[in-house]
Amino acid sequence: MHIPSLIERKREGHPLSSDEIHHLIAAFTSGDMPDYQMSALAMAIFFQGMSSEEISALTDAMLHSGRVLTWPTDAPPRVDKHSTGGIGDKTSLVLAPLLACDGLWIPMISGRGLGITGGTLDKLESIPGFTTQLPIDRVHQIMSSLGCVMIGQTADICPADKKLYALRDVTGTVPSIPLITASIMSKKLAEGLNRLVLDVKHGSGAFMKTREQAQALADSMVRVGHLLGVETTALLNPMDEPTGHSAGNALEVAECVACLQGHGPADLETIILDLATAVTTTPRAALAARLRDGTAWTRFQQMVEAQGGDPATLETLTTTTHPAPVIHELRADRTGTLTRMDAGILGQTVLELGAGRARATDPIDPAVGLDHIAKTGTQIQPGDLLLRIHARTPTAAQSAHHQLLPAITLE
Repeated sequence: MHIPSLIERKREGHPLSSDEIHHLIAAFTSGDMPDYQMSALAMAIFFQGMSSEEISALTDAMLHSGRVLTWPTDAPPRVDKHSTGGIGDKTSLVLAPLLACDGLWIPMISGRGLGITGGTLDKLESIPGFTTQLPIDRVHQIMSSLGCVMIGQTADICPADKKLYALRDVTGTVPSIPLITASIMSKKLAEGLNRLVLDVKHGSGAFMKTREQAQALADSMVRVGHLLGVETTALLNPMDEPTGHSAGNALEVAECVACLQGHGPADLETIILDLATAVTTTPRAALAARLRDGTAWTRFQQMVEAQGGDPATLETLTTTTHPAPVIHELRADRTGTLTRMDAGILGQTVLELGAGRARATDPIDPAVGLDHIAKTGTQIQPGDLLLRIHARTPTAAQSAHHQLLPAITLE
């Protein structure tokens, strides 16, 4: 196949066949297709789009560019969720052990944070000793004994996606629904799933700013999931304010521990139960009970230990293991109803405190972030706590304080 001709065809808005797309991805992965040609193709896709069949072929080609996890024929159903990101979005840490208690297998391959959205792996690695890089035989052992494992994408899982995303990131083609769909779905379907639920965010703290954009992405991913034989559903959730009361790394793990012990934030528990009921037939009340009776909490501790972490540190993560040197309280100066706690501004503040990364190589500070974040709709009196800033220095805390003021509206 003549690669320039295929690029020209897509540039003119004509569809590519499944064979042609598989050929392009194979050539790109092997190095036979140079980066400049793939960049041109990505830009053509950005402007011309792709049909569901084309996106399905692209996803399939990318997921088969490397290792695809396989499981015994008598294994329980494999399920997972993917979130498009957000501020304080920590659902994976609770959802995986909860679903494992239901007799399902959750082979969760998660990512790191980039920009204002925090990454599941960064949160998990705030637990002393926890490793997100495991050999495949160890993954199978943990799955067989516990039903859940939470790892990072390895070099041999979807290598085409890693290589293509690096190009998209520097060529202005990240916000393309066909390319986003193929990137997300290839990594998830490489887990060897039977069912997948998508948590698609929209709002100031999300990649998709409007509900309409989020719906378009959700529809695209659901169609591709079905075309590739995986039962796929999508839930749309607003991300105009953070999920829960904390944003950071160790701070969010501590909030997950509270949720697993039955006293987490109501909005966090609601989203977790919504996602869980999308992939299991167990009644919602029974799932909620496992967050009250210690069942899910025990499974989470077992998973932490199996992946090298120290479960004894989980309840003192923010006070003993990762205490912030400076904790600064931001309090209200007047009466009113809290009508806005802008997730986008809070996420940017957390990033600048050191809890996130602007570049993939940036280090992460597990101690810093925000907690006790008040929820919109709360009646506020002068002196009431709006949030706490966990910072490395007094200067960083004061800078965060001033940056956060425009994010908060009292009416």
